Amino acid sequence: MTTTANQTATPESIWAMIKETNAILDRTAKGQEENKKAIKELQKTVGGWANNHGSFAEEYFFNSFEKGEKNFFGKKFDEIQKHISSFWKGIEDEYDIVLYNDNAVAIIEVKYKAHENDIPTVLKKAETFRVLFPYYKDFKIYLGLASMAFYPELEQDCINEGIAIIKQVGDSVVINDKHLKVF
Repeated sequence: MTTTANQTATPESIWAMIKETNAILDRTAKGQEENKKAIKELQKTVGGWANNHGSFAEEYFFNSFEKGEKNFFGKKFDEIQKHISSFWKGIEDEYDIVLYNDNAVAIIEVKYKAHENDIPTVLKKAETFRVLFPYYKDFKIYLGLASMAFYPELEQDCINEGIAIIKQVGDSVVINDKHLKVF
């Protein structure tokens, strides 16, 4: 119900406008709640897809390393583990794949599709690993970024930082570790 400039608003017409406005607001609020529920469900679905892709990549690279010779970074590694995590004194981290021998550790961060924003995360792994696993504090630590897809700028950034590039090429895993640094 609307009034024009020539009409006088009566208490009844004002209450009718308030009721109409409240009804519109109620319908809008109900629609917003339905939209919020739909968005949450969509986020859950997309998050599930992302987790599945990440799990696929981790399993692919872990199986490739486990079945391979474990000769990486110019070293032979005797042991391999996946999904290691620890928390101590406010420091928490997780490691996708870790290779060990008697004096070195190789930490490999796995991404389905790596991005340049992943490099600081990879670099932090050496520092947190030494704190969270003090037995290895004097070991050489090598870092790698494994991904199903790389782009040239990301590969160059890894080379500049001394991080091994580990990628799928056809049916094979290719490792570029010529530029590798000890951390």
